[in-house]
Amino acid sequence: MHLARPAAPRLEPIDAVAAKAREAMKSQPINAVNVTATMAHNRTMSKAIGSFAQTVLFGGELPRRQVEIAVLRMGWNCQSIYEFGQHTLFGRDAGLTDDEIYFTTRPVVEGPWSAADATILHVVDDLYTDDCVTDATWAAATEHFSVPDIVHLIAAAGCYRVVSGFLNSAGVQLDDGVPGWPAAPR
Repeated sequence: MHLARPAAPRLEPIDAVAAKAREAMKSQPINAVNVTATMAHNRTMSKAIGSFAQTVLFGGELPRRQVEIAVLRMGWNCQSIYEFGQHTLFGRDAGLTDDEIYFTTRPVVEGPWSAADATILHVVDDLYTDDCVTDATWAAATEHFSVPDIVHLIAAAGCYRVVSGFLNSAGVQLDDGVPGWPAAPR
């Protein structure tokens, strides 16, 4: 059960930071002005979390598509519409279809997942539920992923749980052009 999310920002984005972020992002397909300008209330944490998130997204050997499945699932589990909307765009860029993005919001058995992709969802669900990957999920993960990739999946889930918690608590609002929750496939 989730608590209601703030309908308005609890922390307003810092205007000067928002202006700089808007300028810096104008040539990019992603608009993350509100999170950038809201996290700027604590520059030390913003830098640390930003560095961690960038490493999770673009470092390591795990394909970005699979990282995005993990991030989207954690955003859904945490009911972080901002996180989910941003990573809908990132996920599309990484090769996820809109149907796959939708199925990150459904029970694993409902989606058209490969065994490896289903295992990613189980890893995230286990961590969300109990902060520990179950023995069964761990065994499945070792069938599909290297040890460094399993560490990457755990780090992705943890990083984006922290980010989702911040976004929800601060009431960060969707940026222009960022989608919300997905519609069911037709």
